[in-house]
Amino acid sequence: MFGYLEDELRHKELLYNKQSIIDQLSKAFLNSIKTKEKVGIAFSGGVDSSLLAVLCSKLSIKFKLYTVGLENSKDVIEAIKISKIMKWPIKIKILTLTEAESIIKNVVDILDSDDVTRVGVGCVTYCVCKMAKDDNIKTVLTGLGSEELFAGYERHKKNVYEECWNGLKSIEERDVTRDEELAKYFKIKLLLPFLNEDIVKIAMIIDPELKIKDGVNKYILRETAVSLGLPKEYAFRKKIAAQYGSKFDRAILRLARKNKFKYKKDYLKSLI
Repeated sequence: MFGYLEDELRHKELLYNKQSIIDQLSKAFLNSIKTKEKVGIAFSGGVDSSLLAVLCSKLSIKFKLYTVGLENSKDVIEAIKISKIMKWPIKIKILTLTEAESIIKNVVDILDSDDVTRVGVGCVTYCVCKMAKDDNIKTVLTGLGSEELFAGYERHKKNVYEECWNGLKSIEERDVTRDEELAKYFKIKLLLPFLNEDIVKIAMIIDPELKIKDGVNKYILRETAVSLGLPKEYAFRKKIAAQYGSKFDRAILRLARKNKFKYKKDYLKSLI
């Protein structure tokens, strides 16, 4: 998706000054959301979606948070906690296994995919877009791109610089296409502030040691979020991937077993 920037940015000197980077990122993030209408935010209580809520607050953009998960899911628990502290408007959907089964079938059908990760993450996007649609909100913001830009995955610890580029170049085919297909189904417009070109140009030349510091992934992003007003407790909270935090991956496993399938992928394949 951003392969055209690779040659340009690989030849640029890296950014090492922490405060200067925070200042540049803060300005770029505040300029990344160009809308005056009320928006929905796909909200998990993690630093990415919380930062989007902070930005909307600062920009006086009306918003509503949307969180989905099965009973006792980590994302729901954390989303409730932080939304109360920050006094952010939120709508939460706690699903039964039967409701999750219907959503999984719909997502498999829309995406025509039996990929467990693609479907699991896609179920969250599907639910958020549906909730926004029901509230007559036409635009939804997501934190897609944060992991790739700021080294959010375990694999980034092997080689931060190269793995960030590998993820960024494949994000359109792997993630953006998935979410846009689901949003299109509900006639929802997706905004992806983290993939704003100005943010990409800054993020991809940040010193790798400021992306992962003392074992903390996305360190410089977390510090930027604190600088913009997110309490440090929430900016530095560890979070698991959407399909796990929402328990959709667990739901797929339970349904696979219920339907006598050994593997989750085989269950999903049976739905196509």
